[in-house]
Amino acid sequence: MIIKIKKLIHTVIIPLAIVVAMPSIAEVSQQQYFSQLDSIAKDPARSEEDIQRNTYRHPTQTLTFFGIEPQMSVLEVWPSKGWYTEILAPFLRDKGQLTLAQFTQEPEYFRYDRNVFWAKISAKLEQHIAENEARFGQVATLELVPPQLIPEAKEQFDMVLSFRNAHIWNEDGHLKATLETLFNSLKPGGILGMVEHRASKLSEISSSASEGYLDESYVIEAAESVGFELVASSEINANPLDSKNYPKGVYTLPPTLAMGGQDKEYYLAIGESDRMTLKFIRPKQ
Repeated sequence: MIIKIKKLIHTVIIPLAIVVAMPSIAEVSQQQYFSQLDSIAKDPARSEEDIQRNTYRHPTQTLTFFGIEPQMSVLEVWPSKGWYTEILAPFLRDKGQLTLAQFTQEPEYFRYDRNVFWAKISAKLEQHIAENEARFGQVATLELVPPQLIPEAKEQFDMVLSFRNAHIWNEDGHLKATLETLFNSLKPGGILGMVEHRASKLSEISSSASEGYLDESYVIEAAESVGFELVASSEINANPLDSKNYPKGVYTLPPTLAMGGQDKEYYLAIGESDRMTLKFIRPKQ
């Protein structure tokens, strides 16, 4: 009788130990997503230059931090040349939906040279996607003319991603209004992932922001003022070598290198800017 009890005890305890040691389904899924994103980020179909920039932009870690999943409906805001688009589109191609909030092509907005430049970049990216449909899938587009999305999107997306755009909206006086538009475009419970050039912190109440940089607490406050809640921040994209004090602001650093050949090697050694990485949620209620 005692032997039978011992056998029963061993029979119960061993499976329980195995269950405890096993990772959860969510953990397994996250590991799979991380591996898939990493493979796409290093895909030889991307240019060698873009792949090299993984060192500074950490796309796999950044997108995993935001919690992206392949079945999501995702809005990428102002993708420019499509550096992140080349990762997002293949990842979402089969189960999800990627939408790009592009620069407008309407001539009435071409009052500034940079608007014309951005419009041309947007058109070029759309052509590139159309020519590589097997790789990118069906990518939808709309326009962002700060602070408005055209056409209007209401509770449409699971996730909105903005990479280094907030300083432009802030310069034009549209930061809070644009964030409110993005808030409304998200489904309740949806995520806003933001990466932005980070200003130097002088104290808890002040910072020094040269051209292109924003204070992290200022960005958080702006997002919270329109209803977002901060879920977490990360140092994934931090760069302690960035002094944030250059002749042409953040544009002095790569990839722009606004100073041309002047001190080029020095700025290349610094690398891309120090960046805040922020994850917000639109509350379900």
